[in-house]
Amino acid sequence: MTTKILHLVFLAAFAASLTFATSTRAAIPPAENLLPADTLFFLTVPDCTALRATAHQSPQWLFWSDPAMKPFHDKFTSKFEETLVAPLEQALGLKLADFADLPQGQFTLAVTQNGWTGGDDAAPGVVLLLDTGDKSDLLKTNLDALKKKWADSGKPIRTEEVRGISFSIVTLSSNDIPPSLAGLFPGRQPVQELGRESKPQKPAELVVGQFESLLIAGSSLKAIEPVAAHLSGSLLPALNDDAIFAADKLSQFRDAPLYYGWLNAKTLFYVLAHIPPPTPNPQAPQPFPAPQWSKIIDATGLTGVKSASFACRETRDGSSASFFIAAPEADRKGLLKIFAAAHKSAVPQSFVPADAVKYWRWRLDSQDAWAALEKMVGDISPMTAAGFNTAIDMANANAKRTDPDFDLRKNLIGNLGDDFMNYQKVPAGASLEMPSLYLIGVDKGETAATAIKDLLSLSMPRQQKTPDPRNYQGHKIYTITLAAPRVAGAAVVPARSLFITSGGGYVALSTEISTLEEYLRNGEKPPKPLSGTPGLVDAAQHVGGTSGGLFGYQNQRETLRYLFKTLKNQDANDNAGGLGSMAALPKAVRDWLDFSLLPDYDQVSQYFYISVYAGITTADGLSFKAFAPRPPGLN
Repeated sequence: MTTKILHLVFLAAFAASLTFATSTRAAIPPAENLLPADTLFFLTVPDCTALRATAHQSPQWLFWSDPAMKPFHDKFTSKFEETLVAPLEQALGLKLADFADLPQGQFTLAVTQNGWTGGDDAAPGVVLLLDTGDKSDLLKTNLDALKKKWADSGKPIRTEEVRGISFSIVTLSSNDIPPSLAGLFPGRQPVQELGRESKPQKPAELVVGQFESLLIAGSSLKAIEPVAAHLSGSLLPALNDDAIFAADKLSQFRDAPLYYGWLNAKTLFYVLAHIPPPTPNPQAPQPFPAPQWSKIIDATGLTGVKSASFACRETRDGSSASFFIAAPEADRKGLLKIFAAAHKSAVPQSFVPADAVKYWRWRLDSQDAWAALEKMVGDISPMTAAGFNTAIDMANANAKRTDPDFDLRKNLIGNLGDDFMNYQKVPAGASLEMPSLYLIGVDKGETAATAIKDLLSLSMPRQQKTPDPRNYQGHKIYTITLAAPRVAGAAVVPARSLFITSGGGYVALSTEISTLEEYLRNGEKPPKPLSGTPGLVDAAQHVGGTSGGLFGYQNQRETLRYLFKTLKNQDANDNAGGLGSMAALPKAVRDWLDFSLLPDYDQVSQYFYISVYAGITTADGLSFKAFAPRPPGLN
């Protein structure tokens, strides 16, 4: 079913690409007034012209268009057009460049319930809406050309009228996707189950019609019928009449976002939780019991989620994004209780240095989270919960051989506090690995550090002895040798070590001993703090401050400097026959990305600055916000 929906989304988007136009915006109602009340998900751009104009002034676009990026930009564009665009244009019989600047007005893609109850009898509906402004004649011309292309290729086309709007319906298959894009929609191979007759796959349909300047495309007449009804003045319930959506619209979609989306989580998870399990087949018994989705969805707390929404905005101050999960506190359990941040300060501590380029702090109540985790696992599978407890008992028994006082629940789990933190720095010298330090708030630091060391030691080969701890400025530093990752065809990576210590109310972990030692020194003599970074306090106000329990920061200017250095080094290694992270990409894609053509970073560094994000848990749900100030000096 998923593959079929992807096919329909592509084909609907293709039909839209033939009909884009520019001009003044027609008076077409917004998406929420056109879509049916049973909409499961939608993404809408209220005004494509505004989005395009804003995008062309964004730091990212200016960076991509900078003359210094021209060699890299031109090679990427040339390879992209040669490999993907040209074959696509040949298959479609058109030039995509003729339509590149035409989108204007509303663009909406939606998935509706459309009678779907989880089975195969009905599928969710797919609806695409595109407002072409006053270019309705061009829209009609392109639709006529599209229908002629279908007819010339021998596809059966029928015409039906819905609420006074004429729609053309064509039956399509996966073979209608151009070969150059076929790899983007991998189909599932048919499986014939022993003792059962396979059901023939229903052919997909594409429905296309025009109302004034609005293109309407969908996966069936039933899917587009509510849209046609609302355009003709029907009083049928629309998405805007849904109480949950109306509340989210009021709180989340104010101040004219450039684009936004909404998920009807209540309906979606209700349907998924009530899908009946497959009937057992004696001729093809399953080696493992089928997942009990109703238990999983309920125990994880997803049934307590009403909706999820996001919105992106652009102002002269910068770019912002917000994400909200509507989950009332009374119905919250499982994952929602585990990840809910406590209302405590997440401001960078004084020991976090100003040269940290990435930072996050999460005030998570470990004891409540652990209790919620145990209950969730027990509700899903009592057998798994029992096995989990058995594993803890075995870990205790094994560790007591060398540490008679070891007790995982007491020394570690019951010792955890409500503070988790991480920061990273740009590596010094020629190193290409960004040093990272993880901090876990605990009540008894040395006890927790010893427990983590003993627990991780269990994964080491028995013949390998754990190194003795060493003292550094009055603190014990433990060393655990980590297994080296093995990648077929790649050079052998030397084994690494994890270093563990405690101090200042935290257990600290890092794979770089110098980073750990710096943390211990900073506790005695705090450095210039990250909290004093210019622009940080002001940026934090755009995401609600640092008191919500979750706060993060990134120095994009310096992380991009590090990324440029890494990519150039990676490109040199690949050209020399080495294998790195880029080796996972197809060779054709690697050919598009010639990192040796990247300019000196200082030529483009002005397009990057900082970004922050924050989260807060309220009685209504979980809210996350991100903000990237416009780099100083950009117009």
